[in-house]
Amino acid sequence: MQIIDKIYIDGAFVTPHGDEPFELINPSTEQVIGRVRLADAQDARDAIAAAKRAFPAFSRTSKQERIDMLKRMHAAVLARESDLFDAIVEEYGAPISRAGWMAKHASDVLLQAAKVLENYSFTRQAGTADVVMQPLGVAGLITPWNSDAGFICGKLAAAMSAGCTAVIKPSELSAIQTRIVTEALHAADLPRGVFNIVTGRGETVGAEISGHPDVAKISFTGSTAVGKTILRTAAETLKRVTLELGGKSPFIVLDDANFDDIVPMALGAGFMNSGQACIAGTRILVPQHRLAEFEARVVEEVARTQAGNPHDPKSTVGPMVNRKQWERVQGYIRVGIDEGARLIAGGEGRPQGIDAGWFVRPTVFSDVTNDMRIAREEIFGPVLSIITYRDIDDAIAIANDTQYGLQAYVFGADKARAREVAARIEAGRVMVNTLNHEPAAPFGGFKQSGIGREYGTYGLEAFLEPQAFLAA
Repeated sequence: MQIIDKIYIDGAFVTPHGDEPFELINPSTEQVIGRVRLADAQDARDAIAAAKRAFPAFSRTSKQERIDMLKRMHAAVLARESDLFDAIVEEYGAPISRAGWMAKHASDVLLQAAKVLENYSFTRQAGTADVVMQPLGVAGLITPWNSDAGFICGKLAAAMSAGCTAVIKPSELSAIQTRIVTEALHAADLPRGVFNIVTGRGETVGAEISGHPDVAKISFTGSTAVGKTILRTAAETLKRVTLELGGKSPFIVLDDANFDDIVPMALGAGFMNSGQACIAGTRILVPQHRLAEFEARVVEEVARTQAGNPHDPKSTVGPMVNRKQWERVQGYIRVGIDEGARLIAGGEGRPQGIDAGWFVRPTVFSDVTNDMRIAREEIFGPVLSIITYRDIDDAIAIANDTQYGLQAYVFGADKARAREVAARIEAGRVMVNTLNHEPAAPFGGFKQSGIGREYGTYGLEAFLEPQAFLAA
């Protein structure tokens, strides 16, 4: 049983003013594994004040000083990779195959930020003017539970690279991961107040950060509904806002695709992170005349997809993060059946032989039309929809017929043709015949998938404002 009763403000671990207890539950076993004392709005104000005090000095640090800090942070988080891995499996339920990548990602983003900063020029010419990219000020960073450590480190790395100080509100569901990351960052010996980590609820701590006049920038990853609330609140003080929100990503299978190669990739894109991923390829678009062939391969592949004990190397789908999320996903499976979609794999309930834990049967519907709720709403679980199309124009129309536009996938044998199709998709990232992540590429969404970009130079500049100097 882990007791987490400290938050991190002004370079020190302190007891929060808030006193609400919160239980941490292992989603694989439904057993209580920890208790957290949640911070409140007063704690958020204290953290903002600390970040504000630290900003004048930190904003004047040199690029090399910040690079050195990022490298120390990278080394410190890397040194805790084993602890972080264990926490991700126990607290979040990620299968060990996924948890290894997630634990490594937390340190990698810090090193990648250092590389970006090394090659970035804060001063440039615009005609006769000198333009200097200036840090915005105190940044409020609000992170989700589906990749807690990675989001904390990634957002903080970008903010610090720019010269901003930060107040971080991580998900209360990920308090063990947060504690490990906080201890690692503390060990990196950074100036006091440069980063502050306040674990609390969104409606208290998150709301205070979003509305506080001393916060100049908000970077939020989470649901579209919450993102809209943050945007409305931030508008009162004209904060700069980056929102990385929901998705309903299309996975377009072109008619020349080799299904033996493509089907495992399609399920990999759809079931990634146990389906709890904003970038999951949950709408699989298949040529009408090859539907039966595609379905047969999907059924075979899903039969080999194991949802269960995350410690089992054969498991690729872990539990939903909690009971609420499990019930949400079960509800969508019932909706799909009621809407008339044809279930070809999975269905309601837990996988066979599993009596405890928030596990979902990897589920695939066919005969889905793009107006069905399961095709339009983000389910955030291992539930996929197969939608047929007549020709390329039809496929593109279906892919773009969504309120979202975060990520998309196009797979086909003719690479040039696949690239042409990709160019017509309304999404911030389009993966063509690959599932590989590129850390230098901008990440963010079109339409209601968000505002702004993260990663690389684009992510750094989200925390900067150009200031022009003109002289006679």
